[in-house]
Amino acid sequence: MLDLGELRQGMPAITPAWGMAMAEAAGVCLESQGHTRGVELQLVGYVSKRYILDWPTITEQTRRTWMEKKEAAEYGATAIAVLLSKNDLGYLPVERALIGTSIDYWLGQGDGTPFQRQAKLEISGILNAGGDVAGAVRARVNQKLRQAARSSSPLPTYVIVVEFGSPVAEVEAI
Repeated sequence: MLDLGELRQGMPAITPAWGMAMAEAAGVCLESQGHTRGVELQLVGYVSKRYILDWPTITEQTRRTWMEKKEAAEYGATAIAVLLSKNDLGYLPVERALIGTSIDYWLGQGDGTPFQRQAKLEISGILNAGGDVAGAVRARVNQKLRQAARSSSPLPTYVIVVEFGSPVAEVEAI
């Protein structure tokens, strides 16, 4: 099970409040696509498995908070991606990357103290890809792989793209 509510505990580079907000964004995206708790998330690519998803209760206030669906998809995808990174890649987000670095998070296996940058993570979310989900997700993954390749750091890089309509997540590594 992938319990998005786990993010209310926080991570080295995610406060408990921000983790909860991202979990809510993911729940709003999933419910906007007709999903209920217990829906299956299919992982493809570098990691191939399935997770049952759970998320915090979504209220009308939560939906109004996340009315901007593109933003909700990005932050909701981040919620899912950081948990996948923890569970399937063995890394936690230890520092938010600066804009212009071609990635979203620096990953590590510690508490975020200096010298914990061991890998990089680039994330993207798609609310609903429409007909060719696999093709749309693959195109976004390729775009993000090219973007992440511009980063000057030689560390391993992971790209995770989450599509909420199916739902599916593709994980790739460079």
